[in-house]
Amino acid sequence: MHKIKNKKFNSKKLQDYGFTKNKDGYIYSIDICNKDFLLTVAISKSNEIKTKLIEKSTNEVYTLHLAKSAVGDFVGKIRDEYNKILEDITLKCFDMDIFESDYTYKVIGYAMKKYGDKEEYLWPKFPRNAVCRRKDNQKWYLAILSVNGTKLGLKDEIIEVLDIRAPKDEVPELLKNKYIYPAYHMNKKSWITIVLDGSCPIEEIFSRIDTSYNLAK
Repeated sequence: MHKIKNKKFNSKKLQDYGFTKNKDGYIYSIDICNKDFLLTVAISKSNEIKTKLIEKSTNEVYTLHLAKSAVGDFVGKIRDEYNKILEDITLKCFDMDIFESDYTYKVIGYAMKKYGDKEEYLWPKFPRNAVCRRKDNQKWYLAILSVNGTKLGLKDEIIEVLDIRAPKDEVPELLKNKYIYPAYHMNKKSWITIVLDGSCPIEEIFSRIDTSYNLAK
C-alpha cells in the first residue's frame, strides 16, 4: 500500500476510467500479460493505493514483481506492465494536490476549461510554482507562485499569488486596489500580482485572466 505524493484522486475521472465505487473507496480490475494475471487496484478514501496481482492458472497471489531483487524476462515483463498501468491511472485519475488555496485550484480549472491549457510545473526545485501559456505562441499569460508574504509587504508566511498581464496604461490605477500588488518576479509595467486568499472576487480574477490571455497574443 502506498500514497501518491502531492496528488489526490478525482472521483469522476476514476469512474470514467472504469473504477467502481464501494464502501472503502474505488476498485478496478484488469487482465494483464496475455490475460494470465488479474490485477486489482483499490484506492481508499484516504488516497492510499493497494494492489493485488493474481496468477489465474493457480489462483494465487503473485508478488515477485514487487521485489527489486527478482530478475528475468518473465518477471520483468510483468513488472513493466504493472508499472505502466499504475502510471496511467496516476496520470489520468489524479489531480495535483500541492496548493493551500481553493482559489488557486479555481484558477487552474478556469484556464483548463476556458482555454484548454493545463498548468506546467517548470521548476523541480519549486514544485508549487506553475504557469499557463498560449498554445499558438507559447507566451505565458498567468503564473502561480508560492512566495513569502514579506515580498509584497505582507505577513511573514508563505502565500499563493497569481501573476497576470495587464494593460500598461491601467497598471497604476489597478494598484490602488488593496488586493492588487506590483508584479512579483515579472515586469512591473505590464504585469500585476493578485494574492489568492479570497480578497479579490473570483469572477474578477477570471476576467483579468481573460485580459492577460489576450495581451499575450
